[in-house]
Amino acid sequence: MNSDVIITCAVTGDDTKVTKSPHCPITPEQIAASAVEAARAGAAIVHIHVRDPETGAFSMATRHYREVVKRIRESKVDVIVNLTCGMGGYICVGDRGLADTPAAGTDFVSQEERMRHVIDLCQEGLYRPDIATLDCGSLNFGDGNRAYVSTPNYLRKGAAILRELRVKPELEVFDTGNLWFVKQLIKEELIGAPALIQLCTGIPYGVPADTAHLLAMVNYLPPGSVWTSFAVSRMQMPWVAQSVLLGGNVRVGLEDNLYLSRGVYASNAQLVEKARTIIEAMGARVVTAAEARERLRLH
Repeated sequence: MNSDVIITCAVTGDDTKVTKSPHCPITPEQIAASAVEAARAGAAIVHIHVRDPETGAFSMATRHYREVVKRIRESKVDVIVNLTCGMGGYICVGDRGLADTPAAGTDFVSQEERMRHVIDLCQEGLYRPDIATLDCGSLNFGDGNRAYVSTPNYLRKGAAILRELRVKPELEVFDTGNLWFVKQLIKEELIGAPALIQLCTGIPYGVPADTAHLLAMVNYLPPGSVWTSFAVSRMQMPWVAQSVLLGGNVRVGLEDNLYLSRGVYASNAQLVEKARTIIEAMGARVVTAAEARERLRLH
């Protein structure tokens, strides 16, 4: 069991279904405010996607990330900022192979373009993130013809970029083969210690959200890594307890679950508060952003 737990709050995500919640933050001002509220409730890390303020659809625009990070920093609330680099990896295929591929919905771009906002903010120097994500493998995403593609060489490139920028990668693992490749990145010395690993469960069709699968991945983790896990939808809060029991940290937030209880929409701060209640009821302690920063050896 983990006695000192880091809470991450995933504030909004990229899925348009999240916008049906009245608490879903859309504009940079709303996203930053929700992140700050989550931090005040106990989140040491906030995981940030941005959206088009006009449509609510996901966005990759540096200007939106810049505004979110600026507002979080200016709030004077101490919280670790984790920016997604997961957008730009979707390929939608047609039913006739190359004749109608790529199909509508494809946003596939180079690894550099997936990380453009992080590169820009680091080069500007004012609002650089502490952490940025790498999705460590390809995945059939849902029931149709959409896949998320993240190849070994794309990931090597991403890890090298983050190493050069001195931004810590969060290695997002959606299936067991992803974790195998995390070990390869470490072997190639593209990832510094401690490796920060996020075990993502319950997303069709990655690793299922059940104890046996999580335990198998925990048993396969690289030595010395700092890990978190989450599950989506109604399994979000049970996964808080499950992760802590197996020695990990926790992630909650509207990216993964919209509800506080059946039919009751939650805010990010309420989800963090509920996770904190579970953690403390188990006899564990929620760590501060400063303590998490020390554990992760952030620059």
